[in-house]
Amino acid sequence: MSDREPLGTGVSATPDLHGRVALVTGAGRGIGRAIAEALAHAGADLALVDLTAPAEAAAAIQASGRQTVALQTDVSKRDQVRDAVHKTVGQFGRIDILVNNAGVVERTTLETLDDHTFEQEIDVIGRGTYLFSQAVYEIMQRQRGGKIVNISSISGKLGGAVGGASRGGVSARSGPAYAMAKGGVIAFTKWLAKDAGRYGIQVNAICPGTIDSEMTRGYQYNVEAQPIARMGQPRDVAMAALFLASQMSNYITGQTLNVDGGVLMD
Repeated sequence: MSDREPLGTGVSATPDLHGRVALVTGAGRGIGRAIAEALAHAGADLALVDLTAPAEAAAAIQASGRQTVALQTDVSKRDQVRDAVHKTVGQFGRIDILVNNAGVVERTTLETLDDHTFEQEIDVIGRGTYLFSQAVYEIMQRQRGGKIVNISSISGKLGGAVGGASRGGVSARSGPAYAMAKGGVIAFTKWLAKDAGRYGIQVNAICPGTIDSEMTRGYQYNVEAQPIARMGQPRDVAMAALFLASQMSNYITGQTLNVDGGVLMD
Protein backbone atom coordinates (compact mmCIF):
# COMPACT_ATOMS: atom_id res chain seq x y z
CA MET A 1 0.00 0.00 0.00
CA SER A 2 1.46 3.38 -0.97
CA ASP A 3 1.91 5.92 1.79
CA ARG A 4 0.96 8.66 -0.64
CA GLU A 5 -2.39 10.40 -0.25
CA PRO A 6 -4.92 9.51 -2.95
CA LEU A 7 -5.08 11.96 -5.83
CA GLY A 8 -7.38 14.82 -4.92
CA THR A 9 -7.21 14.41 -1.16
CA GLY A 10 -7.54 17.83 0.45
CA VAL A 11 -8.01 19.52 -2.92
CA SER A 12 -10.94 21.86 -3.50
CA ALA A 13 -12.03 21.82 -7.12
CA THR A 14 -13.63 25.26 -7.00
CA PRO A 15 -12.83 28.58 -5.31
CA ASP A 16 -14.75 28.98 -2.06
CA LEU A 17 -14.96 32.47 -0.57
CA HIS A 18 -17.85 31.97 1.84
CA GLY A 19 -17.13 33.86 5.04
CA ARG A 20 -14.63 36.11 3.27
CA VAL A 21 -14.86 39.87 2.75
CA ALA A 22 -13.37 41.49 -0.35
CA LEU A 23 -12.73 45.15 -1.12
CA VAL A 24 -12.47 45.98 -4.84
CA THR A 25 -11.48 49.41 -6.16
CA GLY A 26 -12.73 50.69 -9.51
CA ALA A 27 -15.67 48.33 -9.01
CA GLY A 28 -18.38 50.31 -10.77
CA ARG A 29 -17.84 48.98 -14.28
CA GLY A 30 -15.62 46.98 -16.59
CA ILE A 31 -12.93 44.77 -15.11
CA GLY A 32 -13.56 45.90 -11.54
CA ARG A 33 -17.25 45.07 -11.66
CA ALA A 34 -16.56 41.71 -13.28
CA ILE A 35 -14.08 40.88 -10.52
CA ALA A 36 -16.55 41.90 -7.82
CA GLU A 37 -19.28 39.75 -9.34
CA ALA A 38 -16.96 36.75 -9.63
CA LEU A 39 -15.90 37.05 -5.99
CA ALA A 40 -19.53 37.37 -4.91
CA HIS A 41 -20.50 34.31 -6.96
CA ALA A 42 -17.83 32.37 -5.04
CA GLY A 43 -19.41 33.46 -1.75
CA ALA A 44 -17.62 36.64 -0.71
CA ASP A 45 -19.27 39.74 0.71
CA LEU A 46 -18.12 42.92 -0.99
CA ALA A 47 -17.06 46.50 -0.41
CA LEU A 48 -17.28 48.21 -3.81
CA VAL A 49 -15.15 51.32 -4.18
CA ASP A 50 -15.25 53.84 -7.02
CA LEU A 51 -14.97 57.56 -7.65
CA THR A 52 -18.76 57.58 -7.92
CA ALA A 53 -20.44 55.22 -5.46
CA PRO A 54 -21.13 52.03 -7.50
CA ALA A 55 -24.72 51.64 -6.35
CA GLU A 56 -25.88 49.73 -9.44
CA ALA A 57 -23.12 47.14 -9.11
CA ALA A 58 -23.83 46.81 -5.39
CA ALA A 59 -27.55 46.29 -6.01
CA ALA A 60 -26.87 43.58 -8.59
CA ILE A 61 -24.61 41.70 -6.18
CA GLN A 62 -27.07 42.08 -3.31
CA ALA A 63 -29.76 40.60 -5.52
CA SER A 64 -27.59 37.49 -5.82
CA GLY A 65 -27.68 37.06 -2.05
CA ARG A 66 -24.36 38.56 -0.98
CA GLN A 67 -23.89 41.54 1.34
CA THR A 68 -22.35 44.68 -0.14
CA VAL A 69 -21.48 48.25 0.66
CA ALA A 70 -20.93 50.88 -2.06
CA LEU A 71 -18.31 53.50 -1.21
CA GLN A 72 -17.57 56.74 -3.05
CA THR A 73 -13.81 57.08 -2.76
CA ASP A 74 -10.96 58.90 -4.47
CA VAL A 75 -8.26 56.24 -4.19
CA SER A 76 -5.51 58.86 -4.29
CA LYS A 77 -6.72 60.60 -1.10
CA ARG A 78 -5.43 59.08 2.14
CA ASP A 79 -8.33 60.25 4.30
CA GLN A 80 -10.91 58.82 1.89
CA VAL A 81 -9.05 55.51 1.65
CA ARG A 82 -8.91 55.22 5.43
CA ASP A 83 -12.61 56.03 5.65
CA ALA A 84 -13.49 53.35 3.09
CA VAL A 85 -11.47 50.73 4.96
CA HIS A 86 -12.97 51.84 8.29
CA LYS A 87 -16.52 51.56 6.92
CA THR A 88 -15.81 48.14 5.45
CA VAL A 89 -14.48 46.78 8.74
CA GLY A 90 -17.35 48.47 10.57
CA GLN A 91 -19.91 46.65 8.45
CA PHE A 92 -18.23 43.27 7.99
CA GLY A 93 -15.70 43.06 10.81
CA ARG A 94 -12.78 42.09 8.58
CA ILE A 95 -11.12 42.36 5.16
CA ASP A 96 -9.72 39.17 3.65
CA ILE A 97 -9.21 40.20 0.04
CA LEU A 98 -8.07 43.48 -1.52
CA VAL A 99 -8.20 44.01 -5.28
CA ASN A 100 -6.46 47.21 -6.39
CA ASN A 101 -8.08 47.74 -9.77
CA ALA A 102 -8.81 51.48 -10.06
CA GLY A 103 -7.07 53.06 -13.02
CA VAL A 104 -7.05 55.58 -15.83
CA VAL A 105 -5.20 55.50 -19.14
CA GLU A 106 -3.68 58.17 -21.36
CA ARG A 107 -2.54 57.70 -24.96
CA THR A 108 -0.12 60.57 -25.38
CA THR A 109 3.45 60.77 -26.54
CA LEU A 110 6.19 61.89 -24.17
CA GLU A 111 6.33 65.20 -26.03
CA THR A 112 2.64 65.94 -25.46
CA LEU A 113 2.30 64.50 -21.94
CA ASP A 114 1.40 67.26 -19.47
CA ASP A 115 1.95 67.36 -15.71
CA HIS A 116 -1.73 67.04 -14.83
CA THR A 117 -2.17 63.86 -16.88
CA PHE A 118 1.07 62.39 -15.56
CA GLU A 119 0.13 63.08 -11.95
CA GLN A 120 -3.36 61.64 -12.43
CA GLU A 121 -1.95 58.36 -13.77
CA ILE A 122 0.56 58.04 -10.94
CA ASP A 123 -1.98 59.08 -8.29
CA VAL A 124 -4.81 56.76 -9.28
CA ILE A 125 -2.75 53.71 -10.25
CA GLY A 126 0.38 53.99 -8.13
CA ARG A 127 -0.67 55.98 -5.09
CA GLY A 128 -4.09 54.30 -4.96
CA THR A 129 -2.51 50.85 -4.88
CA TYR A 130 -0.06 51.95 -2.19
CA LEU A 131 -2.66 53.67 0.01
CA PHE A 132 -5.20 50.85 0.00
CA SER A 133 -2.51 48.21 0.51
CA GLN A 134 -1.11 50.17 3.44
CA ALA A 135 -4.54 50.69 5.01
CA VAL A 136 -5.52 47.02 4.70
CA TYR A 137 -2.12 45.52 5.52
CA GLU A 138 -2.35 46.01 9.28
CA ILE A 139 -5.81 44.43 9.31
CA MET A 140 -4.57 41.38 7.43
CA GLN A 141 -1.56 41.13 9.74
CA ARG A 142 -3.86 40.91 12.76
CA GLN A 143 -5.96 38.31 10.97
CA ARG A 144 -2.78 36.36 10.10
CA GLY A 145 -3.74 36.07 6.49
CA GLY A 146 -5.17 37.69 3.40
CA LYS A 147 -4.94 38.10 -0.36
CA ILE A 148 -3.90 41.25 -2.22
CA VAL A 149 -4.40 41.26 -5.99
CA ASN A 150 -3.05 44.23 -7.93
CA ILE A 151 -4.23 44.88 -11.48
CA SER A 152 -1.25 45.94 -13.57
CA SER A 153 -0.96 45.59 -17.36
CA ILE A 154 1.32 44.07 -19.97
CA SER A 155 2.11 47.73 -20.69
CA GLY A 156 3.87 47.71 -17.32
CA LYS A 157 6.16 44.98 -18.63
CA LEU A 158 6.61 46.08 -22.23
CA GLY A 159 6.10 49.83 -22.06
CA GLY A 160 2.86 50.44 -23.94
CA ALA A 161 2.46 46.94 -25.29
CA VAL A 162 -0.18 47.52 -27.94
CA GLY A 163 1.12 48.81 -31.24
CA GLY A 164 -0.34 49.37 -34.67
CA ALA A 165 -3.88 50.07 -33.49
CA SER A 166 -5.60 53.40 -33.81
CA ARG A 167 -8.83 55.35 -33.69
CA GLY A 168 -9.13 58.39 -35.91
CA GLY A 169 -5.36 58.55 -36.23
CA VAL A 170 -4.82 58.36 -32.46
CA SER A 171 -2.62 55.47 -31.34
CA ALA A 172 -4.16 52.84 -29.08
CA ARG A 173 -0.74 52.31 -27.54
CA SER A 174 -0.92 53.35 -23.89
CA GLY A 175 1.18 56.34 -22.95
CA PRO A 176 4.39 56.75 -20.94
CA ALA A 177 2.74 57.67 -17.64
CA TYR A 178 0.47 54.62 -17.80
CA ALA A 179 3.41 52.33 -18.54
CA MET A 180 5.40 53.85 -15.68
CA ALA A 181 2.53 53.53 -13.20
CA LYS A 182 1.69 49.95 -14.16
CA GLY A 183 5.35 48.96 -14.07
CA GLY A 184 5.55 50.41 -10.59
CA VAL A 185 2.60 48.27 -9.52
CA ILE A 186 4.52 45.14 -10.56
CA ALA A 187 7.61 46.17 -8.57
CA PHE A 188 5.49 47.09 -5.54
CA THR A 189 3.70 43.72 -5.74
CA LYS A 190 7.01 41.87 -5.54
CA TRP A 191 8.27 44.01 -2.67
CA LEU A 192 5.11 43.55 -0.65
CA ALA A 193 4.99 39.81 -1.33
CA LYS A 194 8.46 39.45 0.19
CA ASP A 195 7.34 41.26 3.34
CA ALA A 196 3.86 39.79 3.66
CA GLY A 197 4.61 36.08 3.57
CA ARG A 198 5.47 35.98 7.27
CA TYR A 199 1.91 37.08 8.03
CA GLY A 200 0.27 34.48 5.81
CA ILE A 201 -0.60 37.11 3.20
CA GLN A 202 -0.18 36.43 -0.53
CA VAL A 203 0.35 39.34 -2.92
CA ASN A 204 0.14 38.91 -6.69
CA ALA A 205 -0.53 40.97 -9.80
CA ILE A 206 -2.51 40.44 -12.99
CA CYS A 207 -1.32 41.90 -16.29
CA PRO A 208 -4.26 42.16 -18.70
CA GLY A 209 -3.67 42.63 -22.38
CA THR A 210 -6.28 44.08 -24.72
CA ILE A 211 -9.59 43.82 -22.85
CA ASP A 212 -12.95 44.89 -24.27
CA SER A 213 -13.84 47.68 -21.86
CA GLU A 214 -14.68 51.37 -21.73
CA MET A 215 -10.98 52.18 -22.08
CA THR A 216 -10.50 50.25 -25.33
CA ARG A 217 -13.80 50.51 -27.19
CA GLY A 218 -13.61 52.39 -30.47
CA TYR A 219 -10.02 51.40 -31.16
CA GLN A 220 -9.06 48.76 -33.70
CA TYR A 221 -6.64 46.08 -32.47
CA ASN A 222 -4.81 43.43 -34.47
CA VAL A 223 -5.98 40.57 -32.27
CA GLU A 224 -5.64 38.11 -35.16
CA ALA A 225 -1.89 38.19 -34.51
CA GLN A 226 -2.39 36.81 -30.98
CA PRO A 227 -2.26 33.06 -30.27
CA ILE A 228 -5.79 33.42 -28.85
CA ALA A 229 -7.17 35.60 -31.62
CA ARG A 230 -9.88 37.61 -29.86
CA MET A 231 -10.32 40.55 -27.56
CA GLY A 232 -10.16 39.66 -23.91
CA GLN A 233 -13.30 40.15 -21.83
CA PRO A 234 -13.53 41.53 -18.28
CA ARG A 235 -14.59 38.05 -17.20
CA ASP A 236 -11.23 36.67 -18.34
CA VAL A 237 -9.46 38.96 -15.88
CA ALA A 238 -12.08 38.26 -13.22
CA MET A 239 -11.42 34.51 -13.36
CA ALA A 240 -7.71 35.12 -12.81
CA ALA A 241 -8.48 37.43 -9.89
CA LEU A 242 -10.82 34.83 -8.39
CA PHE A 243 -8.06 32.23 -8.54
CA LEU A 244 -5.55 34.55 -6.85
CA ALA A 245 -8.10 35.60 -4.21
CA SER A 246 -9.07 32.05 -3.29
CA GLN A 247 -7.58 29.11 -1.42
CA MET A 248 -6.47 27.69 -4.77
CA SER A 249 -3.44 30.04 -4.81
CA ASN A 250 -2.24 29.67 -1.22
CA TYR A 251 1.31 28.73 -2.31
CA ILE A 252 1.62 31.48 -4.92
CA THR A 253 2.97 34.95 -4.13
CA GLY A 254 4.97 37.70 -5.81
CA GLN A 255 3.84 36.62 -9.28
CA THR A 256 2.44 38.47 -12.28
CA LEU A 257 -0.18 36.54 -14.23
CA ASN A 258 -0.55 37.60 -17.86
CA VAL A 259 -4.14 37.55 -19.14
CA ASP A 260 -3.46 38.63 -22.70
CA GLY A 261 -4.29 35.87 -25.16
CA GLY A 262 -0.64 34.88 -25.39
CA VAL A 263 0.80 38.24 -26.46
CA LEU A 264 3.49 38.07 -23.79
CA MET A 265 5.04 34.74 -22.93
CA ASP A 266 7.49 34.88 -20.03
